[in-house]
Amino acid sequence: MDLERHALAAQQDIQNQIAQHAPFDEILSAIIDMVARELPDALVSLMLLDSEDNTLSLVACNGLSETYCQAAQKIPVGQNIGACGASAFCREIVITGDIEQDANWQHFLEHTRREGLASCWSAPVLTRDEELLGTFATYYSYPRVPQQAEQIRLIQAADLLALAIARQRDRRALATQEQRFRSLFTHHPHAVYEMDLAGRFLNSNQAVTDITGLSAEQLCGMHYEAFVAKAERARTRLAFQQACQGITQHYELSGHNVREETFQLEITNLPIMVDGEIVGVYGIARDVSVERRQQAELRLLQLGIDATRNGVVMADASHPGLPLVYANAMFQEITGYQKDEVMGRNCRFLQGKDTDLNAIAQIRSAILEHREQQVTLLNYRKDGTPFWNLFSIAPVFGLDGSCTHYVGIQQDVTRQRENEEKLRFQRTHDLLTGLLNRTAFEGQLQYHYQHRQPSRPMALLVINLDGFKSINEGLSHLIGDHLLHAVGQRLRDWLNMGDVLARLGGDDFGLLLLDRDQEMIIQAAESLLTLLSRPFVIDEHPLHISVSIGISSIDGAVHDSGDFIQHANLALREAKLQGRNTWQWYSGDICSQVGGHIALRREILDAIEEQQFVVYYQPLVDARTGEVRSLEALVRWQHPQRGLVSPNDFIPLAEQTGQIVNIDQWVLGQACVDAVTINNHRSASQAVAVAVNISPVHFRRGGFFLEVQRALEESGLAPHLLELEVTEGVLMSGAHKAIEQLTALRHLGVQVAIDDFGTGFSSLSYLRQLPISKVKLDRCFIQNIDHNRENAAIVEGVITMGHHLGLQVVAEGVETRAEQEYLIGRGCDLLQGFRFSRPVPLAQFMTLPAILPAG
Repeated sequence: MDLERHALAAQQDIQNQIAQHAPFDEILSAIIDMVARELPDALVSLMLLDSEDNTLSLVACNGLSETYCQAAQKIPVGQNIGACGASAFCREIVITGDIEQDANWQHFLEHTRREGLASCWSAPVLTRDEELLGTFATYYSYPRVPQQAEQIRLIQAADLLALAIARQRDRRALATQEQRFRSLFTHHPHAVYEMDLAGRFLNSNQAVTDITGLSAEQLCGMHYEAFVAKAERARTRLAFQQACQGITQHYELSGHNVREETFQLEITNLPIMVDGEIVGVYGIARDVSVERRQQAELRLLQLGIDATRNGVVMADASHPGLPLVYANAMFQEITGYQKDEVMGRNCRFLQGKDTDLNAIAQIRSAILEHREQQVTLLNYRKDGTPFWNLFSIAPVFGLDGSCTHYVGIQQDVTRQRENEEKLRFQRTHDLLTGLLNRTAFEGQLQYHYQHRQPSRPMALLVINLDGFKSINEGLSHLIGDHLLHAVGQRLRDWLNMGDVLARLGGDDFGLLLLDRDQEMIIQAAESLLTLLSRPFVIDEHPLHISVSIGISSIDGAVHDSGDFIQHANLALREAKLQGRNTWQWYSGDICSQVGGHIALRREILDAIEEQQFVVYYQPLVDARTGEVRSLEALVRWQHPQRGLVSPNDFIPLAEQTGQIVNIDQWVLGQACVDAVTINNHRSASQAVAVAVNISPVHFRRGGFFLEVQRALEESGLAPHLLELEVTEGVLMSGAHKAIEQLTALRHLGVQVAIDDFGTGFSSLSYLRQLPISKVKLDRCFIQNIDHNRENAAIVEGVITMGHHLGLQVVAEGVETRAEQEYLIGRGCDLLQGFRFSRPVPLAQFMTLPAILPAG
C-alpha cells in the first residue's frame, strides 16, 4: 500500500512539473527515476519518433552505455524490429522475455550481448489522439516477463511521457508562434504598435520610433492623439472607436513628431481579440509623406504641362520606332491632331517637303547619343498649314541608367519668326517705300566697291526732289509720304536687273548702276529726269515735280565707298546751284570749298570729343579809371597739327552744323569755374563778372535756361557774376519767346548784354523791350572813329540812346589812344580791346593788375 502511495505521489509530482512548465529534461529525468525506483533491476530508455523518415532514436536512458545509445539511432518502425520498433508499429506493449531466443532481435544481438541485456519490455508513447510520439522501454540483464502491476507501471510511465512531450511540443509551437509574431512586429518596415482601448500606446516597433522621435519606452502610456494634427483628431477618433468595436479601419492622417516635423501616414487599425473579447487595437502605419509629396509634385507637373503654352510629347525609347506614349492638350491644339491619332506613331508625321533635313539630322544624332538637342524646324499641321517649331528633345533615364523615354517640347514660334523677318526687313529697308534704307545701301556700295573689276564700270546717282518741302508742308505730310512712295514705286519699275535702289532719307534716293559706260549713265540720268517729270496723282491731287541728280563714278579720286557717296552729294549740290531739274557729274575740282568744310566739320567733332578747345579771357575796363570791371570768355581751338585756330575759321561752320551748342555748353561751364577761381583771388569789392557769348542756335534750344542754372550750381558762381552776350540774331525767329527767355535769366540774377550792337535788323525796334543791362558796340564802328564821321555819329547816337535807357555801353576793338580818348570824351562806359590786353589764358589773366594802363 505504501508503494502504491509513493507511486501515486511520484506521478502527481511529475504532473505538477508538467503543469508548471518545468524544463523537459527535468520531467524526463523524474519519469526515468520513478520507473527505476519502482522497477529496481530495470534499465530505462526513451526513444522518440522522427515522422519524416518513420524512425526511432534513443534520446534518454538510465544505465545504458554511450555506445549502445549511438547504436539505437534511426531504428526503423516495423513489426519485426526488436521490441521498440514492433511496439511503435503495433501501438501496444511488446514483451521480449528472452532476447537471444526472439527473431526480432537478431540484428541487434551484437549490441545487446555487449551491453549484457537479456530481456526488454516496450510500450508505445501515444497522445490522446493516438498520435505516436515514441516508445518507453525497460531492459533487464536476465530473461524476464512482467507481472501485471509492472505492465501498468510501464503504461503509466508512457502516458506521463506522452503528456510531457505533448506539452513540450505545445509550448515550443507557442514559443515559435510568439517569436514569429515578435519578429514580424519588430522587423516590419512599417510602424506597428499596440494600443489599449483608451488609445494609449502599449508597445511599438523601431519604425514608430523613427516616425515619432520617441523610443518605445517613452511612447508607452502616451495617447496617439499627441502626434495627430488638430484638424485630423475628430476623424481619427471616430476611426479608433470603430476599431474598438471590431471594425477594421483604413485611413490617412497628417501629424507631427516631437521635433514638430510633419508627416503623412497611411493607417490601418485592427481590433485585438482575446477569447472573443476586444482588448485593444493594433495599428500599422506607413509613412507616405514622400510618396504624397511626389504625387503632389506629379499632379503639379501634370497641371503645369497641361497649362503650358508648349506642346509636350513623350516617346518610348525601348522601341526602335520611338512611338509616342504621351501628348498634352497643347500639342493637339498646335498640330490639330487628336490624341488617339498620334499615340503609337513617330513624330515624323509633322515633317513636310520644306522641313530642314539638317535639323532632322541633329535630332537623330542626339537620339543616338542620348543627349539633349534644340532645333528650329518647319512642321505641318493636320490641315497642311506650316508652322515654325522650336523643338527641344531630352532623354529620360531609368534607375539602371538606361534611356527609357524621350521628352519633346514643342514651341510654336511662327509669330516670332515672322516678327524676326519683319525686324530684319525693317533694319535694311525703308518702311515708307519698301526700298533699301541708307545703311543697307551703303553696305551694297561697299560690297560692290570692294569686289569691283576694272572692266566693269560703276556709277552712283543721288536723286533729290526739287521743291518737296513746299508740297510736304503746304499740302500735308501724309500727301508728302504718299508722293515719296509713288516716286519709289516709279523708280523701282524703271530699274534694270542688277541695279540697286534705296531711299537715303527725306526726299533723297540713291541708285547704283552697274556695267554701264558713261554714255549709258547719262542716258539713264536724262531718262530719270523725264520719268519723274510726269505728273503724279496723289490723293486726287495732281502733282508736278522735278528732280536734281548728282552722279559720281569710280575714278582716281575715290578711295572708298564713302568718297563715292560724298562725291555724288557734292555733284547734287552743284546741280541744285545750276537751277535744279538737271544732273551734274562730279569732277575733281567741283565744290572743293565744300569738301574743305566737310573735313573741318569732322575735325570739330574730334576737337569736342578730345577737349581741344581752351578758353581765353579779355578784360573790360572802366573807360576813365582803367580798372578791370569784367572779362569776356573767348573760345580758342588748340589744334594738334595746326596750332591755335582762329574762331573765325570754325565758329561759322559750327553754327551751321549745330556743333556750336556743344562748344557753347563747354565754354559756359568752364568760364563759370574759372570765374570762381579768379574772384577767389580778389576782394569782394573787386569781384568781376565773366561774359560768355551764346549762339542764337544755342539760345533758342529747349533747356537752355536749365543749362545756365546747372553751370552756376556746379561751379558755385553767384548769378550776378555771370553775363550772357547774345546777338540781335536771337530776335530773328520769335522775338516774343526770346524776350521771355531773357526775362527769366534776369530774374535768376544773370546779366544780359547785346553783342555786336548795330549790325542786326531790328535792334532799335526791340531795344527798349529787352531786359538787358549792357550793349556792346561792334568793332567795325570803332575803327578810325577819330576821323570817320559816319562811325562817330553812330557811336555817339548809341551811347546817348543807351544812357537814356539806363544801359551801359561797351566799345569793342579799341586799339589806339585816339580811339580811347574819343570814346571817353563821348561818355562810353567800358572799353575792350588790344589797347589794354589781348585775350590770354587763365593763368596769364590771373597775373594782370586790377587797373590796366593803356598799352
